Amino acid sequence: MNKQQGFTLIELVVVIIILGILAVTAAPKFINLQGDARASALQGMKGAIQGANTLVFSKAAIEGEEKLASGATTPPSVDIGTGTAAVTDFGYLQATKAELQNALDVTFNDGTSATDPTTTGTNDWTIFEGTGVVTIWQNGAPADCRFTYTEAQSATVLPAFSPMPTATNC
Repeated sequence: MNKQQGFTLIELVVVIIILGILAVTAAPKFINLQGDARASALQGMKGAIQGANTLVFSKAAIEGEEKLASGATTPPSVDIGTGTAAVTDFGYLQATKAELQNALDVTFNDGTSATDPTTTGTNDWTIFEGTGVVTIWQNGAPADCRFTYTEAQSATVLPAFSPMPTATNC
C-alpha cells in the first residue's frame, strides 16, 4: 500500500502562525535601521569634533596659546598639518564652518537655518553657523536629527555639545 507523503493543512497553519509570531516580535528591531544609522553617524561626527579639539588644544597648550581668545590683534592659531592653521578660542576649535572643515577634512553644505533641514549642496553633511555655535546634521535627515557645537567661551567655559538625538528622532 502506498502512503501519501506531504503536510496536512493543520501542520501548514501551525507553521504559518509560528512564523507570524516570530515576525511580529522581530520586525520592530529592524524597522528603524535608518534612524539608528543616522544617530550613529551623528555620534561619529561629534566624536570627530571632540578628537580634533583634543589635538588642537594639545598643540595650543604646547605653544602657550590655550588661554587666548580669538579677538586678539593676532588671533591664536596652531598648525594642524593641513596647510591652514586652525584659529582657536581658548585653545579649542572655533564654531565656524571654515575651522571645522579645516580640522575635520569634511566639506559641509550650507544650511538655511538651525531648525530647517533644507540644505543647499550635495555633500553628506550640512552646517548652519550662528554666533559662536554651529548646528550640524546629515543631508536628508529630519529636522530633529541634529546637534549643536558651541565654542569655548573662556578658559574655564569649555566647548559644549547639545544632547544627541535618539534614533526615533532620526
